[in-house]
Amino acid sequence: MIKILDRYIIKKFIGTFLFMIGAFVIIAVVFDISENIDDLLQSKATLWEIIFDYYFNFCLYFGNLLSSFIIFLTVIWFTSKLAQQSEIIAMLSSGISYNRILRPYFIVAFSLISISLIFGHYLVPLANKRKFEFEVKYLKEQLTIQDKDIHREIEPGLIAYFQRYNPGNLGGSNFSLERWKDGELTFKLISSSANYKPETKSWSITNAQVRIFKDSTEKVYFKQKLDTVLEVRPEDFGLRSEIVATMNWSELNTFIEDQKLSGSGNVAKFELEKENRTAAPFSILVLTLIGASIASRKARGGIGFHLAIAIIIGFIFIFISRITAVSAMNLGVPTDLAVWCPNIIFGILAFILYKRAQK
Repeated sequence: MIKILDRYIIKKFIGTFLFMIGAFVIIAVVFDISENIDDLLQSKATLWEIIFDYYFNFCLYFGNLLSSFIIFLTVIWFTSKLAQQSEIIAMLSSGISYNRILRPYFIVAFSLISISLIFGHYLVPLANKRKFEFEVKYLKEQLTIQDKDIHREIEPGLIAYFQRYNPGNLGGSNFSLERWKDGELTFKLISSSANYKPETKSWSITNAQVRIFKDSTEKVYFKQKLDTVLEVRPEDFGLRSEIVATMNWSELNTFIEDQKLSGSGNVAKFELEKENRTAAPFSILVLTLIGASIASRKARGGIGFHLAIAIIIGFIFIFISRITAVSAMNLGVPTDLAVWCPNIIFGILAFILYKRAQK
């Protein structure tokens, strides 16, 4: 049963959180407008599209992205105010246990975790999709190069390669195509460029060198221009991080399996995206306990001292998250361990701070 103490702290928690997330989102929107104002004015987008197709979805994305850190600052802010006004001391002096004081914190934290999971896996990807479509249509006429050294297995034994790929041109440079049979190379095509032709659904290959290996002999042909049909789509090469961010939970799982079968070198990055959508919401619980344990003790520096500690802890959390993410992509560290490692480390810190908190 939720009692007066619970309602009091929950009201403080939610009220402060809504104020802070609103302030952060407004600041982000102002900065984005200042950066894109010229493009927005020159575009043919209507005011309705700018507000609801772009900035509404921008707010959902940005708010969810920073929700864990904003919740941490929220807990630090309102708990520190309670401590500076001696309300925490009064609660403890009246016989209320510290664990009892923490109960409404966890009620809100678990509620926000549930909301964040729904947003991260389903609502934010939908918002990102609409935001991305607006950007492509009005703000970015040409998609930038997303990747280098891309390998794709078109079918068993047939491997395509681009050194650089430009989605805006539906093609790339230094293209090669290899066919392997029983561990031996039987065919290899090397060309300076290859571009997809949507009207014929074929690939136009220029300055091609074709090498055929058979019975320990090699035949070499040169083609200035070659049109061929490959069972591969341009989007299989030109994958942008924004496209992955538009996929919900089930779509992302299917996409990752397809990438594994195609021999993509970016599987770890996509798995990090999937795991982070679950790990990030659960960091709310860890950061809530850390914030409550730090800010519940009355300090000489007041709220400013507590906020300074919160910012330092937040930067360390982000720094460790980046290190583990890079380790997963470049050193082969399991993605689930890399994503959950910051939560585990700071979970231990939260337990230590909780034990040393004012009781």
